[in-house]
This record gives sequence, C-alpha cells and structure tokens, in this order.
Amino acid sequence: MINVKTITDHDQWNSTLSALPYAHVLQSWEWGDFKRNTTGWQPLRLAFEREGRIVAMASVGIRSVGPLKVMYISKGPVLDYSDTGLVAEVFDHLQNLARRQMAIWLKLDPDVIAATGIPADDVENPDTPNTIGQAVLRTLQKRGWRFSADQVQFRNTVTVDLSRSEDELLAAMSQNTRRKVRTAEKKGVSIRGGTLADLPTLYDLYRMTGERDHFLIRPPEYYKQAWQVFMEAGLAHPLIAEYEGKPIAHVILFKFGRTCWYIYGASSNEERDRMPNYLLQWEAMRWAKAQGCTTYDMWGAPNEFNESDSMWGVYEFKRGFRGSVTRYIGAWDYAPNSLLYTGYTRLWPRILKFMRR
Repeated sequence: MINVKTITDHDQWNSTLSALPYAHVLQSWEWGDFKRNTTGWQPLRLAFEREGRIVAMASVGIRSVGPLKVMYISKGPVLDYSDTGLVAEVFDHLQNLARRQMAIWLKLDPDVIAATGIPADDVENPDTPNTIGQAVLRTLQKRGWRFSADQVQFRNTVTVDLSRSEDELLAAMSQNTRRKVRTAEKKGVSIRGGTLADLPTLYDLYRMTGERDHFLIRPPEYYKQAWQVFMEAGLAHPLIAEYEGKPIAHVILFKFGRTCWYIYGASSNEERDRMPNYLLQWEAMRWAKAQGCTTYDMWGAPNEFNESDSMWGVYEFKRGFRGSVTRYIGAWDYAPNSLLYTGYTRLWPRILKFMRR
C-alpha cells in the first residue's frame, strides 16, 4: 500500500528526488518556484511512500481556469517505471487528484524513453524500441490517456554517454566536428566558467542570438529567474567562449542527479568562423563528466527527421558529436470529463499563446 504526502522542505525534496530513477531538473524545487514566479503555475510537491521509503515523486504545476484547473507534471512523475505495480498506484492517485481538483486535464511528460535511433532504415541510428517505455505507453493508452496536442517539451533529443573516456568521446565524433573543435583551439578561442557577474553578458549574447535566429526573447528579469536562481543553487553552470578577452558565445548547463542538460546557448555575430560553439560543446561534456554525470543531453532534436523540420539545422550540428538519438514517450493528457476537454482544447492554443505572452 502506498502513502502520499506533501513535501514542504527544499533540501528534502531535491536530495530525495535526485536519487530516484528518471530524475529530471524540471522536477526540481527550483523549477517549481521558477514556473510559479514567471508564469503562475503553483507547485504541489507529492512524495509517494512504500514501507516508509519514498519511491516516487511528482511536482505538479496547477493553474486555475475559473472554477476549474489545468495540471502539468513537467518531466515527471519520477519513479522506477520498470515497477509496474508502482506505476499503477501512482497513476491511480494522480487520476483521482485530477478528478478532485476538477481538472480539465492533467498532463504528464516523464523522462521515459520510447525508443532510440531514427524511425527509418538508418544504419547509423537504427530504430530500437525501449521495452520499459513501450510498456508505459501501453499502460497510458489502456487507462484512456490521450497523446497531447500540446507537446511542451522536446520529444526527441541527442544524448551522449559520458561513461566513456575523453579520448573515446573525441574519437567517436565525426571527423568534421572533431576538426572544428581543434580549429577553435588553434584560432585562439578560450573557454571559462561563468559567474553571477556575467549575467548581463549572458543575456546580451542570448538577445543577439534571438534577434538573428528569430525566436522569442523575454525581459532580463525572466532570465535572472531562469539562470541566477539555478546557479546559486548549484544546478546551473555557464561556460563562456572568448577571443582576445571578448565573450563571443556561451552555453548554460543544468545538472541534476547524473544528467547534464545543454538548455541555453548563444553566440555573437562576430568571430563565428572561429567555431566557438564546437569547442563549447566539447568543454561542456568534459565539465559534466568531471561533475560525475553519465549522460549529456543536448536538449532537442527534430520531431520529423527530414530537412523540412525547423530543428534540422540544429540537429545537423548536434549529430556531429555522435550521441544517440533519443525519443521520449512525450506528453499525455488525462481528461476526467471528455466533453469539457474536447471543447477546451479547441480554444487552448489561443489561451496558451496569451499565457506565454
């Protein structure tokens, strides 16, 4: 029998969460606070106990829509998904919670792998289903969950196995990528760790990248929440590429448990021929490996693996590091009231656009 309780202590939450299988930084205490402070999602932090030991956790974001609610578990719940009995008990509780909260929907998006490789005849990245992930998909379908039309996080990514030596990691890269890493070094690019004093520089480079690549840039206060709070908590670490003392590119790495994520990156319009982004990725992997991480997640790959996908150019850059194409099960919605869910989700894209603005 499972017992469910609410956790209100920061250190207890993060330390317990980081030790569980499928732990993710988007389930951390800091991420719950970040979403509350920037977008109004109120975190409800649930711990599931079995025989006095916490075996599952879920930071549930909740927003009110009039008398009703919408609920989202970003990259969770966190538990051992090979334990089918535990999966059933946790899903039972979450579905009951959604009904009690009068939720239009409860969305979950666990860090569970559906398959690796590219879903086509590809010798370099063969399509290999994941046994646990496929079982979770069948469970969701049998319970009436719906594959969500609103996939908030990237469904696909590229992950690098850091358990290999540095020489093995370099040798695994494509010849072109390895050459560009060395070119950056030969052309005088240096990499240093960033501090809180670098926040204005990080933002300026990010704003410049957004203007060049045409993606949304939020006000500086938003990134202060997204970067500073995580840096102060030891969960984020910037690396800055410089040429002759001038910052020309950066990455901001997030670390939780044994995984490091490359979530933010930016570059100047100048000195791009010096290939700073290639050296940054290599130094990011070295840093993550030194921190005890076993996986480096490059955070994002195309939904469709062809050149028409908007992520294709980024994917071409990432694939040169010869990680594994990793495809997650994606976001799934539980709707206590089917008619309400259907009616609301027709309006949801417009409401979501307003909320994000």
